[in-house]
Amino acid sequence: MNTVNAPDSSFDPASLGKVGVLFGGRSAERDVSIMSGTGVLAALQSRGVDAHPFDPGTQSLAELADQHFDRVFIALHGRYGEDGSLQGALEQLGIPYTGSGVMASSVGMDKITTKKIWKIDEIPTPDYMAIDASTDLDEVLVALGLPLIVKPPLEGSTIGITKVNKAEELKAAVDLAAGFDEVVLAEEFVTGREFTVAVLGTGKTARALPIVEIVAPEGNYDYQNKYFTDDTLYHCPAQLDDVLTEEIQRHAVNAYRALGCEGWGRVDVLVRESDMRPFLLEVNTSPGMTSHSLVPMAARAVGISYEDLCLEILASSRLKMPKAKG
Repeated sequence: MNTVNAPDSSFDPASLGKVGVLFGGRSAERDVSIMSGTGVLAALQSRGVDAHPFDPGTQSLAELADQHFDRVFIALHGRYGEDGSLQGALEQLGIPYTGSGVMASSVGMDKITTKKIWKIDEIPTPDYMAIDASTDLDEVLVALGLPLIVKPPLEGSTIGITKVNKAEELKAAVDLAAGFDEVVLAEEFVTGREFTVAVLGTGKTARALPIVEIVAPEGNYDYQNKYFTDDTLYHCPAQLDDVLTEEIQRHAVNAYRALGCEGWGRVDVLVRESDMRPFLLEVNTSPGMTSHSLVPMAARAVGISYEDLCLEILASSRLKMPKAKG
């Protein structure tokens, strides 16, 4: 799978104009977004970009319009920033932006809809059920077995997620996830190794960066172990044979394309230990850019600095909806 190159040395960052870095927001991932955005802002400024911070969580869309940004880098995670709602507003305001458009952002944010599309396209993903107030939980246990994973389908960063080992634990797990979303995702638990694949580009140009393996304490890659500990180990490039590496990267790029993603993203993957078969879990259309984040780590493995990565992503910003004729 081809990887990316750093931006051409002749590229003039000043040509990008006045840039807004959007971070903070109103989601449960606000704190992580602030860390991501602060890093992106500093990186762009260090390369001569006229970049300015903007927090949609405390500033209005009217204020965003008044800034007259030529383009924006979206460093928001979760609801109102990664789910298509902000992307729609930017389309209305005519401000080019990084990452996926309205539809791909919305679909990618919804893990249930994502899995429906992947199943149709024969992209391997764990079996699942959508649970609402009318669902018989005994049927979930029969269909998926134990252990299983319960999570809110519209949240990220492992927020509201529970591993259910016993039947009597299922209701509490569903109640926890239902505190975030009315419909809850129950998913077959896959025992194996955890990986992630960063993807850059759009359509036929989309390509994978080296695979990162995540080795968390006791296999628990939760919110704390993602962002606030040095105990989690990362191996990049992951120690896999060439055939499996190609297979995982191919599935990741196909999964990214199937949702219509563009610009950049990250696909999370589990490889089942019993047969080394990969299963795709979700796509992140606005991945983390913190000191612990995985996309910058994968970029470094092919010689792309954090600053050059930010520049490349920013340079890909555009409006996705065609202008109406008339």
